[in-house]
Amino acid sequence: MPFSAFFRMALVLGLLSAIGPFAIDMYLPALPDIGQSLHAGVGPVQWSLTSFFLALGIGQVAYGPLSDMFGRKPPLYFGLALFVATSVACALASDIRALVLLRFLQGLGAAAGTVIPRAIVRDLHTGNEAARLMALLMLVFSVSPLLAPLAGSGVIALVGWRGVFWVVALLGAAGVLVVQRALPETLSPAQRRRGTLAGAAQAYWTLLRDARYLGLVGIGSFTMAGFFVFLAGSPFVFINHYGLTPVQYSLAFSTNAAAFFVTAQFTARLGRRFGLERVTVWAASGAGLALVLLLACFMLGADGMWVLIVLYFIASGCMGLVIPTTAVLALDDHGPIAGTASALMGTLQMLVGTVAMALAGLFASGSPLPMVTGMAMGALIGVALTWVTFGRRRGPAHAP
Repeated sequence: MPFSAFFRMALVLGLLSAIGPFAIDMYLPALPDIGQSLHAGVGPVQWSLTSFFLALGIGQVAYGPLSDMFGRKPPLYFGLALFVATSVACALASDIRALVLLRFLQGLGAAAGTVIPRAIVRDLHTGNEAARLMALLMLVFSVSPLLAPLAGSGVIALVGWRGVFWVVALLGAAGVLVVQRALPETLSPAQRRRGTLAGAAQAYWTLLRDARYLGLVGIGSFTMAGFFVFLAGSPFVFINHYGLTPVQYSLAFSTNAAAFFVTAQFTARLGRRFGLERVTVWAASGAGLALVLLLACFMLGADGMWVLIVLYFIASGCMGLVIPTTAVLALDDHGPIAGTASALMGTLQMLVGTVAMALAGLFASGSPLPMVTGMAMGALIGVALTWVTFGRRRGPAHAP
């Protein structure tokens, strides 16, 4: 694929993938305001975030097989339409229970833009070329955590937290136009699977029996679980505990996100030189080491904002290598059911992250230690899974 077409596809897929995260990242600076506006505590407000992630995971179970059966574009249209409708409803929510429910439905719509772009990458490429496209996709996707919190802070300052949902509704509508005008169908009718429930169940059963696939998904899931805990707890830690303004919090959040997406751009280059498996092991171990050091600092009483920012910056950079490598390696062996494999991977990642957020929420106090503990535990499990998964194979590292 010529570079111009390669980059154009990365741009389209990255923008579609970013629509759901925009609904998360623009929303983060508003969490304290939502609690005050709807007379809800920290726990119920965090559930409006958790419910979105839960739906984002569950929804992928359906979209993946549907995209293998009917092509990639029809499920995208449905999901984006649902996302737009529920975003408007969120903007009109009158209490926290309604918001939690609507955020769940919004997450079901956003799931289409999460799972299907990964399947399209697998339709087009494998190996290091897939890693290159995935990294470019993530570079475009990086506009969400880098700019969305700042944009959310601006919208909140001008029109209040409800304005965030009107903005993401417009982004969802723009996504429909992008699918219609700029995204070709990458799964021809001849490549589509027979559309039966039994066929979908068989595909999932095949994946669930593949220990290597599950190991790779587990590495990515638990490594990212720490990020989910950070996502839910950081607004309260930085704004309430450390006294940052929403704009200052957005800048701190964006700094850590930048580390993730900048290092992701080195995935293909490092993969060609060292092998994708070796890169995964090194990066997961680096993230685990940084977060264990962070936990040790806070357990010893070093309650410093800059300690948190700097060490999590290092961990985020390592995660930027773990996520694309594990995704590419997990999908490489499952091209005929790439949509289903992408769906199960996304679902497990979201469910692990949701459980991690929920557990951390039980101990949430607004102080950094519970959040940092959850972040470190997820990373350590990810490190353990790298050694279990790649320890099964003593052959050469993955090559293109």
